[in-house]
Amino acid sequence: MLDPSHLSALSAVLRNGSFERAAQELGLTQSAVSQRMRALEEQVGAPLVIRAQPCRATEAGQRMFRHAEEMRLLEQEVRRDLGLIEPPASGTSAWPTVRLAVNADSLATWFIPAMAAIPEMLFDLVVDDQDHSADWLKRGEVRAAISSSPDPVQGCDCRPLGALRYLATASPAFKARWFGHDGVSATTLAMAPVLTFNAKDRLQRQWAEMAAGAPVSGPSHWLPSSTAFVEAAVAGLGWGMNPEVLAKAAITDGRLVPLLADKPFDVPLYWHVSRSVERLLQPVTRSVMAAARSVLHPLS
Repeated sequence: MLDPSHLSALSAVLRNGSFERAAQELGLTQSAVSQRMRALEEQVGAPLVIRAQPCRATEAGQRMFRHAEEMRLLEQEVRRDLGLIEPPASGTSAWPTVRLAVNADSLATWFIPAMAAIPEMLFDLVVDDQDHSADWLKRGEVRAAISSSPDPVQGCDCRPLGALRYLATASPAFKARWFGHDGVSATTLAMAPVLTFNAKDRLQRQWAEMAAGAPVSGPSHWLPSSTAFVEAAVAGLGWGMNPEVLAKAAITDGRLVPLLADKPFDVPLYWHVSRSVERLLQPVTRSVMAAARSVLHPLS
């Protein structure tokens, strides 16, 4: 049987990235944490942690870490059922950590309130494009994910959240310079500088195909930040697809204008959660669904 104190040591090391910080969290000496880790690795018969800066889990270590966090979720549920709702004496070090995959624009617009509504739980977020976030679930590296795919990952359930609405926006001066004479067309879109989040970001090309009949884009600035995306469009660096909720204030005061006001682009989002922890993550699921309803548009 695995020793819970050994599992706690593994979790602390991987959450904090070092034996020293893990020892501080657990109120132990660094030597004691090392001894517990060695004992666990001897029992499992495989190395669990790559001792680097920061420490990283081996494949076996990642599996053990998920097991440890699921046990902490079970403990939290039992405590809640028994009415023991106050944090334990050891404080936040006893709270379970849930690893989730979230797209950057959801994180910037509506997901943080969902996390804030969950007491006694820590979140470890992986930020990835909504078209790729489900891959983290397929590899077993997260317990739930926000994805644009309606197809459930094997071993997971899928629930619709709504659609995050995007607008193709630019500064008034940029729009006048690049689209003022010939309008938005495949030709003008191929020449105008565009903003791109990262290599996985296909929103600009998808909107161009919808608006102009061709998935074209001009020379690109690369900006992996949701808030910087809006700021860059305001500054006139290029045009880009910004979430309506993020761009609303800048549009209202005239710092941004839609390229085509009648052509928004809706990205459907779905909540995928592993069945192995679905019951334990019910509070998270309820909070995510509620937060999504406050911002996202209903799916058609």
